[in-house]
Amino acid sequence: MIRAIVTDIEGTTSSIAFVADVLFPYARARLGDYCAAHAEQVAPILAEVATIEPGDPIATMTRWIDEDRKITPLKTLQGLIWDAGFREGAFRGHIYPDAAAALRQWHAAGLSLYVFSSGSVAAQKLIFGFSEAGDLTPLFSGYFDTTTGPKREAVAYARIAEAIGLPPGEILFLSDVAAETDAAKAAGMQALLIDRSGGAGDIASFEDIVL
Repeated sequence: MIRAIVTDIEGTTSSIAFVADVLFPYARARLGDYCAAHAEQVAPILAEVATIEPGDPIATMTRWIDEDRKITPLKTLQGLIWDAGFREGAFRGHIYPDAAAALRQWHAAGLSLYVFSSGSVAAQKLIFGFSEAGDLTPLFSGYFDTTTGPKREAVAYARIAEAIGLPPGEILFLSDVAAETDAAKAAGMQALLIDRSGGAGDIASFEDIVL
């Protein structure tokens, strides 16, 4: 019996293109200016970057964006920059209509909903809070990011189950990455691989999910 659902964002609830072609370039173009304008706020982030890889932290993070690195201080800074963009109306969070409809249906049915994404918790709330489908944040009971653990390692999903307070077998994880669904299953969760191209996934859209 499924009592909670944990969903990935990029490629699952939302288009990869929105993240890759809109959000990433927006943050990349503004890294230097944002850090200069918010020097005190970002100082701990830049210091953490320097401990991971010595050198110019702005250049390092620019390269990390180009390499699509899932590194916590970068994700934190991206979230801060995206916050300004969302609030200024530069863009709205892309959500597939089938995902928005299913999330609302599951919430109404009493299921607890959570997010686990490599993007920071702050960025997750922005995508769902300023989405094309309206503010979806009231549907969610919690959010998890890379501070919980790597998305391709079972330990992260064990920690999520512990935080949610349910046996892993009563939690369903949704993702478009097989290594992530495999890790969730290794932790005892149920998991479905979504492939919106209709290829090798378990499902092609949220409409295919039968609980």
